[in-house]
Amino acid sequence: MGASANVALAQEAAKPATEQQAAVKIGFVNTEKLLRESAPAKAAEAKIEEEFKKRDADLQKVANELRTKFENFDKNAPVMSDADRNKAQRELTDLDTDLQRKRREFQEDFNRRRNDAFATIVEKANVAIKEIAEKQNYDLILQDAVTVSPRVDITDEVIKALNAKK
Repeated sequence: MGASANVALAQEAAKPATEQQAAVKIGFVNTEKLLRESAPAKAAEAKIEEEFKKRDADLQKVANELRTKFENFDKNAPVMSDADRNKAQRELTDLDTDLQRKRREFQEDFNRRRNDAFATIVEKANVAIKEIAEKQNYDLILQDAVTVSPRVDITDEVIKALNAKK
């Protein structure tokens, strides 16, 4: 075989691969947008806010009481005996430490609850994404990318599917 025959074979072998690549259907889903804009995500966020509202109000109340006690201490410290001043400082420090611990526990509980709720939504979204992929013959759907053309972004379609499943 001559060189021209090898080139012709190479071109023919490359041709189907190029045609296959052209037929690949790719989609993209913005998970962050999905967790921000879908009805299930908004409902979960509202439910969690309601669930933690009382604890948050209680923490604010304790913080305000501590602030008032500190202001009173600051005002009265110059006329207090050393023993009373030391006792009051210890009490304020203990109250502040307790408040910081309660705030940390609150934030951890809030984050855990939110993550659990959003994990459930992500599972539902993945089911919706798989259904869309099967119905519309997608070969690949990505959920993380540096840049995405609006042409392949199917996030709004997934949000509609999630909203319909409430």
